[in-house]
Amino acid sequence: MAHPLMFDEADPLLARVRELALAFPDAAEKISHGHPAFSTTKVFAYYGGSQRIDGEWVQHEHSLLVLTDPTERAALVEDERCYVPAYLGASGWVGLELDDRTDWAEVGELLDASYRLTAGPRRVARLDTAR
Repeated sequence: MAHPLMFDEADPLLARVRELALAFPDAAEKISHGHPAFSTTKVFAYYGGSQRIDGEWVQHEHSLLVLTDPTERAALVEDERCYVPAYLGASGWVGLELDDRTDWAEVGELLDASYRLTAGPRRVARLDTAR
């Protein structure tokens, strides 16, 4: 049974994330577990996530999930805008809530860092050459 779609295609925050994520070399979008996922051979970002708090599922419909370096992760999880997502959090992923006040330069930096951890050396070299 397929997962239901857990996003609104007309969401302007998703449109901005999509624009940033798909600008990376060989980046593509697919739907994974009902959420947009951005990947090369490995996923480097998801739009939307959830976490379990006191036995209840809490949805974060307008958030970005990225893989982070362990040293950066510690600082991010202290930020009130961030959360440790269900399932992926144990592997180093962090969720960042997005809204009208989102710093899109910060989002771009988080996407860049996650891409670099997942894309492989050739794609990272292409990224460095393009920038």
